[in-house]
Amino acid sequence: MSPELLTVIFFIYVPVQCRYKLKLVVNMMKLSDVTDKLGLYIDPLSGQKHLRTTCRHLSGSLLHGFSVGEYVTHPTYLSMQIDHHCHIHLEPEFLQYLNHSCDPNIYVDVNRHEFICLRDIEANEEITFFYPSTEWAMEQVFDCGCRSANCLGKIKGAMHLNKEVLPRYKFTPHIMEKLHGHLSEQRPVNEPHTN
Repeated sequence: MSPELLTVIFFIYVPVQCRYKLKLVVNMMKLSDVTDKLGLYIDPLSGQKHLRTTCRHLSGSLLHGFSVGEYVTHPTYLSMQIDHHCHIHLEPEFLQYLNHSCDPNIYVDVNRHEFICLRDIEANEEITFFYPSTEWAMEQVFDCGCRSANCLGKIKGAMHLNKEVLPRYKFTPHIMEKLHGHLSEQRPVNEPHTN
């Protein structure tokens, strides 16, 4: 049986004064169905694997649950922070292929160990979450390639986010606590010290 190909078309809009748009066509190769709702794909050009839906999912619905594959003492490229000082490797293992986007379609409920849909997700859409929603400081800083109009560029973790972008995202409780503490420590430059 030959691999299933999925053609994905991206439209990249250039500023209005240029008056044109670029069309990018990418063929994705399906490696396997990992569940009845999710398929594992690979981009033949980059070799990057990712998860896509095999059916439509509604906003607020459970996409998939997860459990602790193992607790790790130090964050790794594949670990996820689920509390202030707790990082895990996800189980089932295929969840390691959940990629980052600055315009995510799922979020992580670390208390219930679930990935929840932030909006309606169409069949064949890539599943992504916002890495800083769980990570205070990224183990590996990277340049985002999500192609979103709201792309933040370099992804370093929640502690490096500008406070103006925070309302766009849903964060885990431990990140919300850290953000609240981090923001309350910051005072405007002209605010006098009160002792």
